[in-house]
Amino acid sequence: MPRQITPSGAGSRATIAVILARGLGSRMRADDGAPLSAEQAAAAAAGAKGLMPIAGHPLLDYVLHELADGGVRDVVFVVAPGETAISGRYAREAVPERLRVHFAEQDQPRGTADALLSARATLYDVFFEATRETVRELPFLMLNADNLYPADSVRALVELDGPGLIAYEATALSSEGNIEPERVMAFALLDLAADGTLREIVEKPAADHPLAKSTERWVSMNLWRFDARIFDACAAVTPSVRGELELADAVRALIADGVRFHAVPQRFPVLDLSRRGDVQSVESRLAGRVPQP
Repeated sequence: MPRQITPSGAGSRATIAVILARGLGSRMRADDGAPLSAEQAAAAAAGAKGLMPIAGHPLLDYVLHELADGGVRDVVFVVAPGETAISGRYAREAVPERLRVHFAEQDQPRGTADALLSARATLYDVFFEATRETVRELPFLMLNADNLYPADSVRALVELDGPGLIAYEATALSSEGNIEPERVMAFALLDLAADGTLREIVEKPAADHPLAKSTERWVSMNLWRFDARIFDACAAVTPSVRGELELADAVRALIADGVRFHAVPQRFPVLDLSRRGDVQSVESRLAGRVPQP
């Protein structure tokens, strides 16, 4: 029988979050001339976006703070084999007071679908009975390590009834966050039905795409609520044109099988830290905040 920990608030509330922290950080490694401190430059050179020092704290401290405020109680970091920076900080040096931390390893950076699939064994071992029915009764969130989502977004998914995601309004991401309007198009736009369910995800749409031309555009910043059905879908994904195993393809497969993903529309900012030029803007918005994971 797998070891089992019952998360606080277990049941339909999704109090577990999987953080994808395995990426290579290629864009962060590229020197774009942005002014950085010595500590920030070292983190950028290592591609360590989540550990980038921001106003005196690693970005992940703020991410964990918002997760805890939103109702998450357990976090699973997906990291590289032998990774010591994130595990060393959050398992030994600065153990969160409001969250329990666990780790899963992704052998190679094969894409987001493979990264999430890499968390399955840890989730099953730590939280779930080894039956599909029990697993589906305990949903979880999934998010990026280099985005700071507001606690209100986290809370909406923690309390959502069934699979879904946050649909962010494109204008708010630019006017209230640090993502320039032209960069919004680098994220996935969402085609939503009248009842709020997700019909399609369009990655990097062309300028003449109907979703791109719409006056109201909804964007996925990769903040999701899933259950165990996502794992089989991720395992069946084939490489995209970019050669990656992409989470969007797994979601499309589930939609085709009749799984309904409810999109929660929000007009909140999400801070993005994907390149060196983002550091200063993120730091200015977080100045004076003291995260308490």
